[in-house]
Amino acid sequence: MTFFEQELKKIFGKDMGLSDIRIVGNACYGRLSGDIRMKAAFATGRVADQYEMLKITMLNRREGPIDSVALHFSDLWGRKKVNNPNFRDGICPHIWKDGGKTEWYAYKPDEADYRKLSGAVSGYLDVFREPAQEQQMGQKMC
Repeated sequence: MTFFEQELKKIFGKDMGLSDIRIVGNACYGRLSGDIRMKAAFATGRVADQYEMLKITMLNRREGPIDSVALHFSDLWGRKKVNNPNFRDGICPHIWKDGGKTEWYAYKPDEADYRKLSGAVSGYLDVFREPAQEQQMGQKMC
């Protein structure tokens, strides 16, 4: 299992109301309802091999993309303090590839960070849920 697959499993391993979840490479796919699918993938910004966000794309299986959003780790988690004198003001969390190795750079998210990211993803998915699905998800949370 690749690094990206492990990270996606941490985010999508909990019940988000998706079915047929598949993790392939740095992307996760799942069925929200009928023809509505979700694709979530780690994405770079301005720097190659520096993955600073999770991009969620909603797809209609027959008609193509519906909408997308980029959930930047720095927006969700803020700057993080690390025990490294090179980053006195903290660091914006991101994944990087270097020399064939992929890992979190200087800061590794904790369980609370993953919960916050999963919550943001779930909130976005709620926009596309059918009313009956929203009620079921609300009952599972209680």
